[in-house]
Amino acid sequence: MNLITRLRLFELKTRPIHPESSRALDRRWQELPLRLRTPSQTLGKYAVGCEGTHGVFPQCNFACTPCYHSKDANRVAIDGRHTIVEVEKQMALLRTLRGPVGHAQLIGGEVSLLAPDDHAETLLTMRRYGREPMGFTHGDFDYDYLRAVVLGASGQVRIPRISFAAHFDTTMVGRAGIKKPESEPALDPYRRRFTDMFKKLKREYGVNSFLAHNMTVTPHNVDQIADVIRECKHYGFGLFSFQPAAFMGNEQRWKENYRQITGDAVWQQIEHGAGTRLPFRAFQHGDERCNRTTYGFFCGDRYFPVIDDLDPVDLRHRDAFFRYLSGVSFTGSRRAHLAIKLIRISLRRPGAPIIAGHWLARSIRKVGIRQLFVNRIRPVTFVMHSFMDAADVKEAWLAIQSGETCTKPRVVEAQERLLGCSYAMAHPETGEIVPACVQHSILDPEENVELRKLLPVTHLPNPRRITRNVAGEHA
Repeated sequence: MNLITRLRLFELKTRPIHPESSRALDRRWQELPLRLRTPSQTLGKYAVGCEGTHGVFPQCNFACTPCYHSKDANRVAIDGRHTIVEVEKQMALLRTLRGPVGHAQLIGGEVSLLAPDDHAETLLTMRRYGREPMGFTHGDFDYDYLRAVVLGASGQVRIPRISFAAHFDTTMVGRAGIKKPESEPALDPYRRRFTDMFKKLKREYGVNSFLAHNMTVTPHNVDQIADVIRECKHYGFGLFSFQPAAFMGNEQRWKENYRQITGDAVWQQIEHGAGTRLPFRAFQHGDERCNRTTYGFFCGDRYFPVIDDLDPVDLRHRDAFFRYLSGVSFTGSRRAHLAIKLIRISLRRPGAPIIAGHWLARSIRKVGIRQLFVNRIRPVTFVMHSFMDAADVKEAWLAIQSGETCTKPRVVEAQERLLGCSYAMAHPETGEIVPACVQHSILDPEENVELRKLLPVTHLPNPRRITRNVAGEHA
């Protein structure tokens, strides 16, 4: 590679927004229903949305109620080579249609059932296509497994940064040491053990991590949300995500009347746990009926949202953020490259650093200088994802595919939410990107029937699992 070519590649890597990302953002904005093209909308302005894998390792060794996987999921064998090959195909399509950077979730059944080398190779494959991967797990694996994924047989770090979304709640059955938890507080030692593994990984090998906490919400545990946040906010989770249960997936595992609780009721409990109002209309990710998000940070025990959706000055700062930083990737970029991107933005738009400084000064005044000296800042995001019932998804998706105009209010709502979906899966065989609710409600059952033929279960569950009786023994 000659000098001119290298300089061109360097210029492209340090350009504030890649031209392919810009085109992908424009396409995403045009795809959104008109009602979602609001000043707070992130899709099509800052990002195209999150991505996920499918049909790569549907098996799980838990028996949760509810479970969004189809009844055939556990009849498909775990096969590392299949996972790597299929993930690469999906990432290649996402790279083509959605640009060179993105956040992709390595999701299927339970990610830790993959052999460590296969797990690591899958993550590295995702990164080769510009994706920042996050593995979805129940968190019931040990430190030796985590270390094997990150280091490999050579003992050298092969994954310098690793991300997991760990699911902990009372709907889950099968966790070592607490097979069927009776309350959310009973799971706190297991939550702590999980985050402590990553602190140990950082101490011993310098590996950075980002951890999200997922929790399915039902009428049985909705009133325990606040306690989970109060207890776990200092454990090391950077994101708390709550999903009101939906009638989706394996019908045999639907145990409650999930529609007894509303999104407002769940969000109120999240606010109780955070100890403050959580403004979720400053940044909208797709449809508000699907997603609510608040970005902010803890300073001591107090939580401070970065933008208040009722403050006109904060909203002007939000608008400036979109104006100057849309499409700029803050994760997955080298620090030096990101610094150069920000310098280029500042040189081209001198007003950007002034507005950033004004926002920073106001934030410092809100928190208080003394508190900033006494306490450490811990960024934490709160999210609520509301999935739709499978019956509504099926009717709405068929209408979208056939170009029909529906009049049933629930189907119209489902159509709007699907068109504004912020979480999608790639289908290389058709060249399509489909919403996650469509994947789980319609496509997963069909895929898993075929996967049973391709990867039949012919052996006992993975023997590498270590049974633990005491939470925290590897911390």
